[in-house]
Amino acid sequence: MNPEKTVRIDKYLWATRIYKTRSMASDACRKGRILINNIAVKPSYSINRNQIIQVRKLPVIYTFEVLNLIENRIPAKEVPDFIKDITPEEEKMKLSAAKNNGFGLRPKGSGRPTKKERRIIDRLNFTNLHSATGAMLIIELLTNTMY
Repeated sequence: MNPEKTVRIDKYLWATRIYKTRSMASDACRKGRILINNIAVKPSYSINRNQIIQVRKLPVIYTFEVLNLIENRIPAKEVPDFIKDITPEEEKMKLSAAKNNGFGLRPKGSGRPTKKERRIIDRLNFTNLHSATGAMLIIELLTNTMY
């Protein structure tokens, strides 16, 4: 019997460059942001090959598949040999929608928002920013009222 090698989840997330430091990976585990089989795991959880890891970095929930195990940090070019990003496109759209939330559309140096623009911004706080369609609607509102 040959037991399969396992690696701590915090070490693996750091080694595959999902988190910049191992302590950041450990903190994410402790805060319940790392899920395996939809269950929050501790930093000491041992992972195996072909497991699916979900990483909640709001507004996106990234999904990765473990291809190979590694304990030491590797160059960025070698990361695809060890982990596969299987995040759905809808999740990635949330990230682009969050980046283009309308505040980036204001011309530089335009000053404070007007009363009308402020009302639109206040409406943003009450809408669901995690949906791509809601974010696109918000961007359309801002572009139509600002120019």
